[in-house]
Amino acid sequence: MKPVSQLPAVRVASSSVRKPELAAAELAKRLVHDNLGCVLFFCSVEYDLQKLGPALQKAFSGVRVYGCTSAGEITEQGYDRGCISAIGFDARYFAIDCALIRQLDRFTLQDAQGVIDQMLTTCRDANLAPVKGNTFAITLLDGLSSREELVLATLNAALGTIPQFGGSAGDDERLADTHVYYDGEFHCGAATVMLVNTPLDFRVFSTHHMEPLDEKLVVTRACPQSRTVYELNAEPAAEVYARAVGVSLDELDRKVFALRPLGVRVGGNYFVRSIQRVNPDRSLTFYCAVETGIVMTAMVPGSLLDSVRTQIEASERVVGTPLVTLGCDCFLRRLEAELTGQSDAVSEFLKAHRVVGFNTYGEQFNGMHINQTFTGVVIGRPEFIT
Repeated sequence: MKPVSQLPAVRVASSSVRKPELAAAELAKRLVHDNLGCVLFFCSVEYDLQKLGPALQKAFSGVRVYGCTSAGEITEQGYDRGCISAIGFDARYFAIDCALIRQLDRFTLQDAQGVIDQMLTTCRDANLAPVKGNTFAITLLDGLSSREELVLATLNAALGTIPQFGGSAGDDERLADTHVYYDGEFHCGAATVMLVNTPLDFRVFSTHHMEPLDEKLVVTRACPQSRTVYELNAEPAAEVYARAVGVSLDELDRKVFALRPLGVRVGGNYFVRSIQRVNPDRSLTFYCAVETGIVMTAMVPGSLLDSVRTQIEASERVVGTPLVTLGCDCFLRRLEAELTGQSDAVSEFLKAHRVVGFNTYGEQFNGMHINQTFTGVVIGRPEFIT
């Protein structure tokens, strides 16, 4: 049984109890109160999801519960695994609505506009704060759907100036099945979008710590739909990548991918494109879509902890003392922290700054699908909250 933090306007808790019914009951014991309006959770796929889904619905009867599976959890104690991390939002300070997107490949702008308009109506009806400047969106997508780019671009057009962030669901690095949770059930091949309206100050942010090298690799043959790059510089992609990072083809593994990703420069900024696997034909499959003709840059890690510290502390200077920070941290960043001996330091920092969230298979920020970033929202605690 793990400790619980009871903060004004939110409560956060976690459970590592393996039996779904007991885990759900433990979370409810710590999160339920008279003004609980919504619960957001992230869980390991070590749980029996067919039992956990209805158990959560029963334990939080009358409360909306949303979430997804993860590749590691961030709890009130920092990094964790094999557990459930959850946050409960007080309805007096947060007006929240959520929608399920089932058919990701058929999601149109008209669909997105309808979904966003309906949720905006819910937020306005709560009469907590004007929509403009007081609303953000959280997206959770099936991390193996390969449809993040389409859905996010469509949602971004409908959201307009409303900031958005989120993460792709994981499955403890099994790369088999990832799920989002909505209306008492876990769903594959789906996404949720949550709209949060609050009078509290907040700042949505994204950061990565990768630095570009001089070496450039041109994508000469690729399939964006499957996120597979067949050729770099007109040669088999895996061979070119292996040479670029100074290892043999046989040595390519998730450790190399975590420490030596590739990046794409867009508008003066570099966005990481992480590699998922090497295929038998020596092609590379990525966690983000990569198109023929783009120029990729070899990248190396800078300071992982400093990048997070800079963004979170900058956010806290804007919003004041943090009530909570909801974070989506790429599982490859956590792997790097473990490989380089930084895991404990990062974990302690996350704990000290009240970060809860999960390790993802990709992050989302203002309509973009990105890799190897730490993305989230810092929510402040003004003086009038008691």
